[in-house]
Amino acid sequence: MKHLLAVREQLISGKISLKEVTDGYLETINSRNPEINAFVHVDEDDVRNQAASIQKKIDNGTAGSLAGAVVGVKDVICEKGKKTTCASHILRNFESVYEATVIRKLLNEDALLIGRANMDEFAMGSSTENSIYGASKNPVNTEHVTGGSSGGSAAVVAADMCNVSLGSDTGGSIRQPASYCGVVGLKPTYSRVSRYGLVAYASSFDCIGPFSKNVTDAAIMLKHISGHDPMDNSSSDKPVDDYLADLNSNSTSLKVGVPEEYFGEGLDSEVRKIIEDQLKALENDGVELVPVKLPHMKYGIATYYILATAEASSNLARFDGIRYGHRADHKKVEEELSAERAEIKKTLKGKSVAEIEQEMGRVDSQLIRLYKNSRTEGFGTEVKRRILLGTYVLSAGYYDAYYAKAQKVRRLIKNDFSEAFKKVDVIVSPTAPTTAFKLGENMNDPLQMYLNDVYTISANLAGICGISVPAGTHSNGLPVGIQFMGNAFRESDILRAARRVELLHN
Repeated sequence: MKHLLAVREQLISGKISLKEVTDGYLETINSRNPEINAFVHVDEDDVRNQAASIQKKIDNGTAGSLAGAVVGVKDVICEKGKKTTCASHILRNFESVYEATVIRKLLNEDALLIGRANMDEFAMGSSTENSIYGASKNPVNTEHVTGGSSGGSAAVVAADMCNVSLGSDTGGSIRQPASYCGVVGLKPTYSRVSRYGLVAYASSFDCIGPFSKNVTDAAIMLKHISGHDPMDNSSSDKPVDDYLADLNSNSTSLKVGVPEEYFGEGLDSEVRKIIEDQLKALENDGVELVPVKLPHMKYGIATYYILATAEASSNLARFDGIRYGHRADHKKVEEELSAERAEIKKTLKGKSVAEIEQEMGRVDSQLIRLYKNSRTEGFGTEVKRRILLGTYVLSAGYYDAYYAKAQKVRRLIKNDFSEAFKKVDVIVSPTAPTTAFKLGENMNDPLQMYLNDVYTISANLAGICGISVPAGTHSNGLPVGIQFMGNAFRESDILRAARRVELLHN
């Protein structure tokens, strides 16, 4: 597939029309999506109306620089007037009343938004199996997962249902599915891209980033969604680099750090060989490989799942059936409470009024029971698991032992990267320890599911940038990704490294 610049050039020259481009994608969606289940909503009339409007701008020479970009959007990013469900029953009927900043930026440059992409509920998962819409399937082999939580966003690009998409990355949710589906996935530096309009999972980790078929398109998309946003107090006012110009610069010098911590136990032997072969090819191409150490990475998984779940517990407290989201049936709540009170009265027959009142006081109020029922019915198993874990580590008596200690380890991990980046431009690792596993294989083993993020969570803990680019194909026929991580606001470095792999791989 040609990259965005080539598509735009053909549109401007009149060789193709945007109608032809979108019709082609809609045809693919209609033929492939019923099986892959990557898009959860596509409004064909709206898509065609968007195409006609943008085509008019192309014809009169006023089209924005993203005319020709057909974008899938993860169902956790708000589009005004469209459902933003986060693949959760609790938000099944929620329609966004405002536009996320990244969406506004894309629309201002005449990108076409083609549909909403499937995901793990509230971005909690590594396989896109935790969704009210059902699991997404890997376009390379539909018996396998897409990865997650942005699995739908990876799959729509891999299956040629659009040329680029947006996902969110809290602990690897862009890079891991990019590796599993054989596409490019980029997580920017924390605060590089506005989070306004992104439904929060863990606010100090969440990042919005692009999926694409090639590194050039990732650079183009990143340029257009980056920048300071007054609506997001955490967004950086640091100037945005010209990523495309940097990508095409004549600079060839590149120092790549190779940490032994990322090539140890748990890494599939064939994935290891594919990554090592890529490193040899890079070295033969003039790249300098430098051994580096990240000694605190062994605590990465534990640190991440303590901190991220703590933030999730706080962020998801708003979904209570009163302010936001699904509300349980009032009558059912009243009937439950009446039945419980009647049962207590039977067991306390002959007791004093004071004793009866004391026991009755232990029964939920109607409001508390409404909260409980609404959240019980609205949230899925994995979301409940993470809320419970987060509430536990924040509770009195455990805060210092878990949450406060994890914050200290997070700082040590960040310091490890800071020291390493004094010696190298980027740090390399496998994106995931294995290729995409089979659907259902890890659903009953949460710990094994969490371990799929072992190589990606460190970038989120440290607040740095990372990219996954296809590195080869396993003997099982599934893609393998290689990851490059760069220092904060050094996206140009990881894009250059990924581009070198792309050129060697092709």
